[in-house]
Amino acid sequence: MKSIEAGCLEVHYHETGPETGDPVILLHGFPYDAHAYDAVSADLAARGFRCLVPYLRGYGPTRFLSSATMRSGQQAALGADLLAFMDALAIRSAFLGGYDWGGRAACIVAALWPERVRGLVSCGQGYNIQDIANAWRPAPAVEEARYWYMYYFQTERGRVGLTQNRHDLCRHIWSLWSPSWRFGDETWGATAPSFDNPDFVEIVLHSYRHRFGGVSGDLSYDRIEALLAAQPNIAVPCIVLQGQDDGVDPPTDEDFDRKHFADFYERRIITGAGHNLPQEAPTAFVAAMLTLAGAQ
Repeated sequence: MKSIEAGCLEVHYHETGPETGDPVILLHGFPYDAHAYDAVSADLAARGFRCLVPYLRGYGPTRFLSSATMRSGQQAALGADLLAFMDALAIRSAFLGGYDWGGRAACIVAALWPERVRGLVSCGQGYNIQDIANAWRPAPAVEEARYWYMYYFQTERGRVGLTQNRHDLCRHIWSLWSPSWRFGDETWGATAPSFDNPDFVEIVLHSYRHRFGGVSGDLSYDRIEALLAAQPNIAVPCIVLQGQDDGVDPPTDEDFDRKHFADFYERRIITGAGHNLPQEAPTAFVAAMLTLAGAQ
């Protein structure tokens, strides 16, 4: 475990592989943590890559530097955190990989600062930048039902539930979103403490309330949010991985995200995997990253 001051955070992260290797930054989602990449980072490190796996804001040992900083979970904050992390480590450009919240951070940096990204592996939603202005538009009923947790977190009941029952709730989400993943107590136990971060609840609630336009964001991220509102294309090489068994973002027959990518692009559907794809199918994730690295 290492740590570094980056932007408004003291970011804690795992680093494996040679310092001289091509940097790969791997970003987890909700409700997971850096352990999602244990197998991926070990494999890539053995191949000579420098792997960095940070805990996102609100997770694990990562902490805010000031008590006065807004505990924002908005998408612009996640993107800004990643850029600040790269700057703090003097990483001019890197391969990025992520899913869920982490995939969103990676997509944002790839879209707005493409010169910092050599390649992107985006899991689940390939184009993972929120269109907040149109978040009010309803989806088909089957899709809305999968978003029950988002609506739950809009309520005071959801706040109290996440506060009091966070481990029960998050473990239930794991089972719903990855129905074919047979994880055990040891795997769960390695990650569960990350949800005891003192800012976890506030950041999760703000994330899901902000994306629906229900609450304001941190004013310091207004410029980034304005850029994201234009739904910018991603002009870096990208491979999208989607788990066939994903219980919240199942792949569709038509690839609706393809239009947002302006460089090399490929979508791969991974059988036997759900939402937490790097941990469930590390070999497929590594293969995608190697494809991008080999194209350099």
